[in-house]
This record gives sequence, structure tokens and C-alpha cells, in this order.
Amino acid sequence: MTKFSANLGFLWSDLALPDAIRAAKAAGFDAVECHWPFDYPAEDVKQALDETGLTMLGLNTVRGDTAAGDNGLAAIPGREQEARAAIDQAVAYAAAIGTPNVHVMAGFAGGPKAHATFVDNLAYACKQAEAHDITILIEPLNHYDAPNYFLATSEQAKAIILEVGAPNLKLMFDCYHLQIMEGDLANRLERLLPHIGHIQFASVPDRGAPDHGEVNYPFLFALADSLKWTTPIGAEYKPGSTPTDETLGWLKA
Repeated sequence: MTKFSANLGFLWSDLALPDAIRAAKAAGFDAVECHWPFDYPAEDVKQALDETGLTMLGLNTVRGDTAAGDNGLAAIPGREQEARAAIDQAVAYAAAIGTPNVHVMAGFAGGPKAHATFVDNLAYACKQAEAHDITILIEPLNHYDAPNYFLATSEQAKAIILEVGAPNLKLMFDCYHLQIMEGDLANRLERLLPHIGHIQFASVPDRGAPDHGEVNYPFLFALADSLKWTTPIGAEYKPGSTPTDETLGWLKA
């Protein structure tokens, strides 16, 4: 039976992170995950996790200077020091709250130098994370929501994973982004399964709850079950102006 994780970057985003964790537990989620928890003391987040019995499955490295348009740093030549500081921050926070995955954000870049920079920074991240039994994730983003983001396809991600060659480097298989960029989600999920560290979902094309749109999520969830995927799958969708609790009919079903 499929288990689900609430992505608190989008769900209950009106609440403080510890309270959002409690709301996810009350709604029936099996785990939680987030984007950038760093505004909250790790001990407060850990207390909420311990209280609810939930695991924070993943968090992201910071985007950088968001006012200047940054969306990650790890593939940007010349900003290695910032990228590695972001990696250190995320790994330390993840270790403090018992989070098994850190998503290292690549940023807006392109070309051979960006590729080499990303590979080097990922090798660094994997080494830092290894001591804490943490997996590093990389996630392709679609070119509508994130034009010029360095990582755009699952095949590009797979090639980088193989090049780095670290056992704790995996793919974030985000069904929303991959459906827009590549489609063929069922075959792609099965083919890439050995390289996948986490799965996320949202409706396509509006990134809302998974009860509408062009992707048949009940079919995909059943497929994941048949492939023996046991980790909670991340609900990373945007409730919009609707309160999160009113969008959870799919979860109850």
C-alpha cells in the first residue's frame, strides 16, 4: 500500500514548520519533507518530528541570492565556495533532525564548465553526507517553471549520477517535472528505479492536487507498489487559495 509524504514547502505553508508537521500527522500522512527549513531552529523541528513520530524525508540546499534570481548554486562556475557552504548547511541540518535525503540544487547554468562544476560539487556533497548516512538527490526541473535550469531531464541526471559514481547520489523522480519534459512516466519509473532516491508528484499541468489533470496517479502509485517501492511518495503540489485540508480528498480515497 502506497505511503505518502507531505511536502511542507507547499502544504500548510501558512503555518510555522513545527505546526505544519503536526498538521500533516493529523491529516494522515506517513512522513513529511520540506524545501528550506533553516529559519527554524533544528531542535524545534526535531521536537515536532519526535512528537508526531514522522520522519522529515528531505530538504533542499539554499537557492542563493533569490533577489538576484538564483535557484541553486551547485552548477554555477565561480561560486563553488557558496555552493559548498550551502551543502554543509543542509547536511548539518539534516543530520540534526534525522533527515535521510538532501536535494542539492543546481541553479541556472549551462555548458561544459557548469557540468564539471556540478559534478565536482556533487562529489563533495556525497563525501560530506556519507558520514551521516545521508543520500544526495538531484532533481530535473521543467523549462517552463525554471527556464535555463542546469538539470532538465532524467537521462541527464542519470549520466551525472554514473559519472560521479557515489552510492549515495540518487535521482529525485518528480512526476510533475518529468511529465512536462519527457513523459512516459511508467516506463521511465521502472527503468530508472535503481537510481531513484525519492518520488514526488503533482497534477499536470497546473501543479495542483493529484485528483485531476493528464497523469493517472492511481495507476502510477499501483505501479510503484508493484515495483516494491516502500518509501513514502512526496505530495509536492500547490493547494492555491484552497486550504490544504480541503484538497486532501485524494489522500482519503
